[in-house]
Amino acid sequence: MGIALGTGSLLSLVSVVITVAVAVIAGVLLHRLRNEREQLRTAAEREAREIRAAAKDEVREIRSDLERRERRLADREARIDAESEHLHLRRRELTEEREALERRRAEAIRLEEERRTILERVASYTAVEARTDLVRSVEQQAKREAAVIVRDIERAARERGEERARRIVSTAIQRVAGEQTAESVVSVLHLPSEDMKGRIIGREGRNIRAFEAVTGVNLIIDDTPEAVLLSCFDPVRREVARLTLDALVADGRIHPHRIEEVYERSVAEVEQLCVRHGEDALTDTGITDMHPELVALLGRLRYRTSYGQNVLGHLLESAHIAGMMAAELGVEPTPVKRGTLLHDIGKALTHEVEGSHALIGADLARRHGESEDVVHAIEAHHNEVDPRTVEAVLTQAADAVSGGRPGARRESLESYVRRLKRLEQIAAAHAGVAKVFAMQAGREIRVMVRPEDVDDIQAQVIARDVAKQVEEELTYPGQIRITVVRESRATEFAR
Repeated sequence: MGIALGTGSLLSLVSVVITVAVAVIAGVLLHRLRNEREQLRTAAEREAREIRAAAKDEVREIRSDLERRERRLADREARIDAESEHLHLRRRELTEEREALERRRAEAIRLEEERRTILERVASYTAVEARTDLVRSVEQQAKREAAVIVRDIERAARERGEERARRIVSTAIQRVAGEQTAESVVSVLHLPSEDMKGRIIGREGRNIRAFEAVTGVNLIIDDTPEAVLLSCFDPVRREVARLTLDALVADGRIHPHRIEEVYERSVAEVEQLCVRHGEDALTDTGITDMHPELVALLGRLRYRTSYGQNVLGHLLESAHIAGMMAAELGVEPTPVKRGTLLHDIGKALTHEVEGSHALIGADLARRHGESEDVVHAIEAHHNEVDPRTVEAVLTQAADAVSGGRPGARRESLESYVRRLKRLEQIAAAHAGVAKVFAMQAGREIRVMVRPEDVDDIQAQVIARDVAKQVEEELTYPGQIRITVVRESRATEFAR
């Protein structure tokens, strides 16, 4: 019984202790929950204050930005109002100026009508005559203005291109060693003895007559010791006759039948020489792969002359000049040299085929497989066809340089004097010209004009017109300079 009571008391005590412990724990937890709630409330209040402050700052910035925009809009509206007012005033001024111009135009028309009426009444001018006079004055003014523009353009072009062109051409000319022309229609053959002259003449002159009949060359036997002369204008025929006579003299047998045999061999020999001369020309210029017929025709030009200048020598000189100018310009020199070497090939057939030697040579080159650039350079070197390639222009320039250099060519005195007279006549035919002088062997015309009749612009027009007329009417090697001189002098005497 006692043990049972002790156990019950212990359980009650344990229950009380547990109750007290639970109460203590609950109090502690409740206190902790209160503290956390206070902390959360404090943090929430602090965050709310920060949010309110940030919102206030943002609202303040937005309000400030809106105020700035309103001020800018107000300024812009003010400027727009000011510009509108300015435009309105400007429109009013323009309207007034337009009205004033209309009034002036009407007044000018009225004055023009009055002037026309007065002119017709005083000078007996009709409206048609006045219009013609006005058109003429306008045309003269336009021509003057055009001359001014052309002069400015030419001056600018000369400033840019004259120095380079002069350097290229002078470099090419200085590198070519040309010879003086030595035109001759006579060949001299030296004889071993004076007795050979009688054998050449033959009994009653039969040998010399047979020789001249077969060769077509005049054989001149005079008092020149141990020499005879062969005279003929055809250099190929003269060369054949020289070789024939040389072979006859070396052989010693001279009679009509022997002359014919030797003549045939000489013709064949000259043909071989022509091929050899053509091949030498190709080797000299560095050109290969040319048709054999063109090579033979090129060699025939070794015995042709133009104004006293050997044609083959002229072609070689022109080819070298054109090649050097092409190299200076950065152009491939081979096709330029090829076209320049063949540009006078038509002269080998000019007596056989009718037409210009440039067109004949172009057709010949085309038929023998030359390229179109080479063909065009040949046909355009005398402007039968307008040049449109660099090769054609360089061929023209090289041809002019080789033919126009001092000592390259010469012409007969009669044609020379006739050309000088025509040059002076062309220049003297223009209005305002006082004197004309042909200078430097006809390569320059000095035109003296009256300063009271011709001004500076008209002097330029006269120079251009004279140059154009000379180009159209005359044929000449090289170029001719036309210089118009307008001089004013004031003279007084002190007494």
